[in-house]
Amino acid sequence: MSKRTARNPTMSISGYETSVVRCAIVVGLVIAGIVWITVYTHVAMDAAEWTKGFGKKPHTPFPWMSDLHKWNYLIGFGLAFLGLIISAHPKTPMGRGRGVVVGMLGCFLLGLAWIVTYYFVAQSSTAHVPVMDKLDQMNLIVGVAFMAVGFTFATKWE
Repeated sequence: MSKRTARNPTMSISGYETSVVRCAIVVGLVIAGIVWITVYTHVAMDAAEWTKGFGKKPHTPFPWMSDLHKWNYLIGFGLAFLGLIISAHPKTPMGRGRGVVVGMLGCFLLGLAWIVTYYFVAQSSTAHVPVMDKLDQMNLIVGVAFMAVGFTFATKWE
C-alpha cells in the first residue's frame, strides 16, 4: 500500500456509509408508534370504551381511531418495532459495531423489564401503569416482541 493511499481517509472505520434517509425513517417510525399509542390513550380511548346506555358518548376528534379499539396498540407497537428492526441494518449506526450490542441487549432487557413489571403490576391492586392496565395478557406479547427485535440485532452481530 502506498503512502498516498494510506493518508487518504475515504472509508469509514466500519466500512459502511451511514444512510441519513434510513436513520430518519427509523426515528420517524419509532416516534409515530409512540405518538399513536399516546393519542389513543389520551384522546380516543374514552369513546372506544363507552358502553351504550351509560351516559352520553364522549366526543373524540378521531372517531375512526375509537372504532379500532385495542388494534391501536398493535398499530403503535408495530410501528415502533418496525423502526427498531430497520435500525438493525448496517447503514444505520445501530446496525454495526457497538450499536448492534447496545440494540440487542437493550431490546432483551426492555422486553424482560416489560414482562417483570407487568407481573408485579398485575398482582398489585394499587399500582397502575396506563398502557399495561389495558393490555392485560397481551403485555406478554409486547415483552416477547421486544426480545424478538433483540434477535434481529443478534443476527447482525459479528
